[in-house]
Amino acid sequence: MSVTCSTQRLMVNTPEGDKAMAYHHWQSPASDALLICCHGLTHNGRFFDELASELADRYHVICPDVLGRGDSAWLEQGEHYGYPLYVSIATQLIQTVQQHLQISQLDWLGTSMGGLIGLLLEASQPGCVRKLVLNDVGIHIPLAALQRIGAYVGQKRSFASLDEAEAEFRIIAAPFGALTDAQWRALTLRMFRQNSGGDWHYRYDPQISLAFNDLQQDVDLSVPWQAVQCPVLVLRGSNSDVLTADTAALMGQREGVDVIEMTGCGHAPTLMSADQIQLVKQYLSF
Repeated sequence: MSVTCSTQRLMVNTPEGDKAMAYHHWQSPASDALLICCHGLTHNGRFFDELASELADRYHVICPDVLGRGDSAWLEQGEHYGYPLYVSIATQLIQTVQQHLQISQLDWLGTSMGGLIGLLLEASQPGCVRKLVLNDVGIHIPLAALQRIGAYVGQKRSFASLDEAEAEFRIIAAPFGALTDAQWRALTLRMFRQNSGGDWHYRYDPQISLAFNDLQQDVDLSVPWQAVQCPVLVLRGSNSDVLTADTAALMGQREGVDVIEMTGCGHAPTLMSADQIQLVKQYLSF
């Protein structure tokens, strides 16, 4: 099977006018359905390379770089980063891609932030998603977990070498679990970019951290959760502090919701390994 990946750009409307959002389109001659894979807070669409290449035998897999990340434009005013904007640009992306591909049905897979975008999207337009996969995120997020993330997001760090960048990334991303050296290097190359002076920097706008400045309580998404109509798969890293075992169990009590716990990792499963990819493929199968 011949799988191709192309990076494309879409002009999306924002409070600051039109901005360019990059997305990565994986497909093969057999692709006939649509899946959007949306990344976590500081990541970008290339974090799904392994998963997307495997799912392209069935799907047109669209992996966007949410504004402020990857190859997408940054905003001038950091206070505009947030879920109202993210859901809006996701809606614009979906409309454009569905029209171009002539595919009305949509599946959504999101890691952490990307999962919440999918949940809020489905809640605002019930029935717009056929199946929703939430990778290590749920309807209740403890304040302590958000504070942990907020402690490192947005620091304007630079590194003299890729090895130095990877060393720090391995510490920050330790909850990913046991990865091979090759996997850590691959993720590091997706996480950082080299500037003209030779230093390595994170591939996201430090201003995305502004949302963490005024956190004072847990996040409760039980109200939008009640509006979600589609079947949902909840993936939980067994050591996760973002999606607790109690929250996953509560979500699993609802009809149409399946919960799978992945051992040996926390927030969040990378979905790079063959066994994790197979779980996703089985759930999304028609």
